[in-house]
Amino acid sequence: MIEIRRILCPIDFSDASRHALEHAVVIAGWYRSRIVALHVDHPMILLSPLVLFTDPPGAILPTEPDRQQLRQQLREWLVPAEQAGLETEALFDEGNSVARILERARSLPADLIVMGTHGRGGFERLILGSVTEKILRKATCPVLTVPPPATARSKLPFKQMLCPIDFSEPSIAALQFAFSIAQESDARLTIQHVFEWSSDDQVIAKRSFDLSEFRRQWEAETRQRLEGLISEDVRRWCAPEPKLSLGKPYRQILALAEAEHIDLIVMGVHGRNALDVMLFGSTTNHIVRRASCPVLTLRK
Repeated sequence: MIEIRRILCPIDFSDASRHALEHAVVIAGWYRSRIVALHVDHPMILLSPLVLFTDPPGAILPTEPDRQQLRQQLREWLVPAEQAGLETEALFDEGNSVARILERARSLPADLIVMGTHGRGGFERLILGSVTEKILRKATCPVLTVPPPATARSKLPFKQMLCPIDFSEPSIAALQFAFSIAQESDARLTIQHVFEWSSDDQVIAKRSFDLSEFRRQWEAETRQRLEGLISEDVRRWCAPEPKLSLGKPYRQILALAEAEHIDLIVMGVHGRNALDVMLFGSTTNHIVRRASCPVLTLRK
């Protein structure tokens, strides 16, 4: 059984963060977790590329009445969690949002970070990224990203879950987390493996050997590997369904999530450097940006 004792929920008082807090309350209810709401007030200043990731000197800080008002607002946001019988804590920090969230996650320590996404795009996201993407890339604990209410199609509690598997250590760890949440929420779990296969590969393959025979053999071997990841203990309360796909992984994962009305995607994250993510993206980034349901990511 996975233990989630503390859930850190960064709050910027947007609809996106309220929506994320609702998800945090549901998960905390299953695991009897303590919810720690954190608001980071960033100094008001015109940023240049030289000070984007530091606390610049001479920044305009909030006054003490402003701080008191923000603290009161944060406590008010936690009322639904308290009414659900959960332990809560409200924290107020000042400075760089990413740095402060990561510091709090380490010092608590947090077992899960739950935060909303704002769907920022275009040139700004390509060059600067977003707070959520930086947290997802750097956090040492699992991160649940929740899309804005306007784009979310999933429902609480989670009843349809999807766990993509590439047989790496991070994805195996993610599967164990998915088993735990599926048990707590009594959800149906689909386990998906995608074989990356481009149209050019198919042309070459047809010239060399029987593609249909290759696919039959691949499907048989992969299903056997997936079945081997499901313990007898899991089978006593759940019947995970393996699904196999050919194509670009993020496209196949998103397509299956839409087709099966998935409420939660749980997946492992591979360590990639910032330049790779900025220029080329990753399967995880593509899914977090485009999914209409929350995505829980684990780095192993």
